[in-house]
Amino acid sequence: MDVILLERIAKLGQMGDTVKVRDGFARNYLLPTGRALRANDANRARFEAQKSQLVARNEERKAEAQGVAATLEGKSFVVVRSAGETGQLYGSVSTRDIADILAGEGFKIGRNEIQLNEPIKRIGLHAVTIALHAEVELDISINVARSPDEAERQARGEELTSADAIYGIDEEESFDDDELEDGEDTGEASDSDAPAESDEAP
Repeated sequence: MDVILLERIAKLGQMGDTVKVRDGFARNYLLPTGRALRANDANRARFEAQKSQLVARNEERKAEAQGVAATLEGKSFVVVRSAGETGQLYGSVSTRDIADILAGEGFKIGRNEIQLNEPIKRIGLHAVTIALHAEVELDISINVARSPDEAERQARGEELTSADAIYGIDEEESFDDDELEDGEDTGEASDSDAPAESDEAP
């Protein structure tokens, strides 16, 4: 579908540009949010007549986005998911999941504003870019873990993608032969295991 952009859209074009986009993207996002008009002569004339108002509205939206960015930038959000010992999630974390988590914290962010090339499929700290406006972007941290406790450990920099890390086992911790008691688990008989000598003559 060809549309006329009513504001600058990243990777699409500048205000007033006529661009071709996917029908679903236009119907579900650009048109209902007032960011574009269907490209035809009537809407082109409408754009030219309202251009000054559109510029002013764009500046208002930019200012609003900057205000939200100031409170949101650098924040970390915890997502608890089931995962295997290697850190692979049994499901995934999508833009919808992130939008729901942000909404639960009081931030109304649309799925289309969350820049995620593919769903998150591993535990760990993931930097996610939020595009609140064509000229306002910020990064947040999505802390994906198996439990709130693991999320706290990850935030401190611990690696939780191996069984040893999960159960708190130090890979360097081992038992040396010197730590074993004499004869313990060595298969060697100690003096106490030798038959007692008999005082009786054969």
